[in-house]
Amino acid sequence: MADEVILLDFWPSPFGMRVRIALKEKGVKYEYKEENLRDKSPLLLKMNPIHKKIPVLVHNGKPICESLIMVEYIDEVWNEKSPLLPTDPYQKSQAKFWADYIDKKIYDSGRKIWTSKGEEQENAKKEFIECLKVLEGVLGDKPYFGGEKLGYLDVVLVPFYSWFYAYETCGNFSIEEECPKIVAWAKKCLEIESVHESLPDSQKVYEFVLQLKKVFGIE
Repeated sequence: MADEVILLDFWPSPFGMRVRIALKEKGVKYEYKEENLRDKSPLLLKMNPIHKKIPVLVHNGKPICESLIMVEYIDEVWNEKSPLLPTDPYQKSQAKFWADYIDKKIYDSGRKIWTSKGEEQENAKKEFIECLKVLEGVLGDKPYFGGEKLGYLDVVLVPFYSWFYAYETCGNFSIEEECPKIVAWAKKCLEIESVHESLPDSQKVYEFVLQLKKVFGIE
């Protein structure tokens, strides 16, 4: 019997993009259900009753929540193709450490760039760039964080690239000038079909951010 795989998601979510990339890398067929976050579906509330957030992966009726856990789950369950996490325990621990760093640093500082202004925004930009420079050091001279092939950390970080234009335009700065290695890496990732097909257009994300700014009264 074929697996039933459903993804409850919202198109601009970098966390949902991770799951979409992982599923495409593995060649997993799934049903995509777009959620209205202002009017959450009964299925979402049932499948993620604790946090009531997207994304949620539903595999044969069983929900898996939190995007990092989902990507690990996908890697373990569909393990016959495109391994994402390293097999070496130490390398695996390092990949998970940096994934946690990305979740705690990149998302928050990026969000502060478009939700603040003045000194607060300047501090957010500085923090964001500092985080990316740290990650450039982690990348080193490798083509991907996963080495010669797309890996777990690439899948975790590259969705934020679709938000870079919004951050730059709202914050009036150039990420490429500050962190050319990260931008070159992201463009290389975009040459991969699973990444290219999973990331929305940067202009569309920026327009979404402008709508949010209006809703929240941020000028």
